[in-house]
Amino acid sequence: MRNTSQRRASILQALTRHGSVQVAALVDQLGVSAVTIRSDLSALESQGLATRSHGGATLARTPPPEQTIPQKDALNHEQKERIGAWAARMVQPGDNIIIDSGTTTISLARHLREAQNVTVMTNGLNIAWELADAPGVDLILTGGLLRKQSLSIQGTQAEACLQAYSFDKLFLGVDGLDLQFGVTTHHEAEASLNHKMVERAKKIIVLADASKFGRVSLHRIVQLDRVHTVITDASINAEYRDGLLAAGIELLIAE
Repeated sequence: MRNTSQRRASILQALTRHGSVQVAALVDQLGVSAVTIRSDLSALESQGLATRSHGGATLARTPPPEQTIPQKDALNHEQKERIGAWAARMVQPGDNIIIDSGTTTISLARHLREAQNVTVMTNGLNIAWELADAPGVDLILTGGLLRKQSLSIQGTQAEACLQAYSFDKLFLGVDGLDLQFGVTTHHEAEASLNHKMVERAKKIIVLADASKFGRVSLHRIVQLDRVHTVITDASINAEYRDGLLAAGIELLIAE
């Protein structure tokens, strides 16, 4: 396999398909050592996706499949619109903000079209298009490679351009939020870029409808101790409401 991420994704696919895997079989299939495979299984176990067993591992939790932008946009659309409207209230004139790619963050962009004196950096092609003619918004796009599945720009160029900036707020879209593992996404390059965004912003605000809670995707962005605020909808269950509050995270319910 070309890299660790692809190898672990292959192992996770095998786990999802068969329910369990054996170290010996993975060694033959992937052409790496047993030590490497055991390390991969330990990493998947730390993410709550696998449970180690003698000679292999079993599936602990099935990660949700990645969906296209139209598919995502159709899911929980009303909740996302309310979350976006609430997030827009947190943006003040003079703010410099990052808006991550995504279908919940695009609702924030729609509610910022009338904003005044706001600078927005984004890696989302759809978000850039939404704000391209907003007169009160100065728009900065990251460089990099466009990932068509998510309409997000990513890669080393995108990460490098962040280094010259400091932002007041990051509005982060995620594929999963778990109290133990943190916030996650499907794609390694997106997780890496999101982590860089976290480093460049003073306040981290996660936008996630309640369906994202309890999900763990393959790549962690950050643990919850780096998150300041979560904006979600009224369907959030008591476990996650209490868990986020106990962690000292501001929880805003968009109703």
